Amino acid sequence: MTGPDDLIPAAAAEIADALMHSLRYDGRRRVHDADELMARLVAERLVEHLQRCGFVLMRSTPPTAPDTSRHPHPHRR
Repeated sequence: MTGPDDLIPAAAAEIADALMHSLRYDGRRRVHDADELMARLVAERLVEHLQRCGFVLMRSTPPTAPDTSRHPHPHRR
């Protein structure tokens, strides 16, 4: 589980993409009652409204790739 130290502000484009995906898909199944253009417009308007209202949406930091090498990493000395 991520803690508050692992959170970073989410970019408006990331939020809009997530909202657009939720408007176009139900899980993995495509929903045909919202086309791509309408989903993008609604998502962008929702993001703008949330920003005007002072909401700050956070996301977790991307995980680091696992290192399976037995050699010491040059940046971790």
